[in-house]
Amino acid sequence: MQYTFDFDDTTFAANVPAEPRRTDTGWIVPPGPLAVLHPFGDTEFYRHGWNSWSPSGWALTDGETIGIKDSPERLLTADDAAVETPHAHSGSAVGAVAGPDGRVLLIGSLGLGTPRVGADRDVLWGRAEQDLAEWFVAFGPELEVFADYARLLSDRLGHRTRRAGTVWSSWYSFFESIDEQLIARTVGDLEGQPVDVFQIDDGWEPIVGDWTAGPDFPSGMQATAEGIAARGFRPGLWLAPLIALPGSEIARTRPDLMVQGDDGRPLVAGHNWESHYFALDTTQQEVRDHLREVFERVTGWGFSYLKLDFMYAGAITGRRRVDVHREVAYRDALQHIRDVVGDDTYLLGCGVPMVPSVGVLDGARVGPDTAAVWDNAERPRDPSGAGALNSIVQSVNRAWMKGLYEVDPDSVYFRSTRSLLGEAERELLRDTAAVLEFRSTSDPMAWLGEAERRQLTAWLSERPTVEQVGRHRFVVDGREVDLSTVATGGHVPDPTAVAG
Repeated sequence: MQYTFDFDDTTFAANVPAEPRRTDTGWIVPPGPLAVLHPFGDTEFYRHGWNSWSPSGWALTDGETIGIKDSPERLLTADDAAVETPHAHSGSAVGAVAGPDGRVLLIGSLGLGTPRVGADRDVLWGRAEQDLAEWFVAFGPELEVFADYARLLSDRLGHRTRRAGTVWSSWYSFFESIDEQLIARTVGDLEGQPVDVFQIDDGWEPIVGDWTAGPDFPSGMQATAEGIAARGFRPGLWLAPLIALPGSEIARTRPDLMVQGDDGRPLVAGHNWESHYFALDTTQQEVRDHLREVFERVTGWGFSYLKLDFMYAGAITGRRRVDVHREVAYRDALQHIRDVVGDDTYLLGCGVPMVPSVGVLDGARVGPDTAAVWDNAERPRDPSGAGALNSIVQSVNRAWMKGLYEVDPDSVYFRSTRSLLGEAERELLRDTAAVLEFRSTSDPMAWLGEAERRQLTAWLSERPTVEQVGRHRFVVDGREVDLSTVATGGHVPDPTAVAG
């Protein structure tokens, strides 16, 4: 049906599926496709990515699109390959077009169903793979409109308020090359530092998919967790519970427990570890029982901070035993994990579908992996690739999600050794973490000089007041932090150009 949205001094003609209803901050539109005419011509469009690693940001409707191009394998892993349009302006769940006066017109989904929002010079549109959720349509000052959308979304899906505190992770120092002696030494070196969580990342398990202690942890993971706790830190652990490498026991012996392709064989869900991997079919009771066993085991070891990685695989397109929408299957699995571990266990998602995770996760990564390099020249058309620049760009463009869960922009660096980052680039990473209010690092104390140690200790101890005053501008304890240039993909080598 045709409809006119009336926002005081501005009206927008639209096609809507049924009669909208007015709220204090905008309009609620029933499920179904909608399209809103806008008068802005070629303008900026906000594109939101589907999972943690998916590109997000603003682009001109007559310019280059934001997305993963020319890499089908990476697209399968780092965005929603089934519906993604890398060469057209569209994104996941929410989108907006900018008017000339600082106001934006926004369409945002209030639930699941793989909603998409896109735009051209005339129309802002929304549609979903399955019409499960209402839409929110709003027009007003940019920060206010996105905040209103986040509040409505959390009203529908829930909101968790637990905070992780400061986090040390093994990943960006040791990657998979960890063992119990190295972890014990590193924990000992950190004793006395203002770190709340010591999180062991990938490398502790024998193979992705089989979640038991690997051969490099002969004393078992409970002993390792006890050693971490004895030093005064909360034990944290990485796992990727919804995927399995082909060589894992569960994939070899029970391929029927995987999401299937049309050929009746396990469907490739993504690529990493120089291999493809499969996704568990979480609609099957045996898989739910398996997940219960895994999470009762790891929490029984004493880990109460869990980083859940590659979680998007639970929502890929494929054949499942129970015919439910894929995002519903994912959220049901995530809620099952939450029910098993309880509310006292902090769940950080990585590679997660962003909107379907709201209300269940305590925190979520909001950008691709960082790295000890600024950019990856080998993947110039992949804004989801590992690198400090990509991490900052995607994370800052998701600052509006701070109202939904803790947003993790990934680790920062203080070390000058084993790194190609200059001090200005390290400062940009630290400012990004400060404005998003999630502080983590992977720098071992043994790799830091005395001045770098003092700098790390001081930074971990800070609890500043943060205010967002513009799209990419913030005030941190009275200090202006302007990330505008870097958040749009530029390189700012001089720290005085981004921090006042």
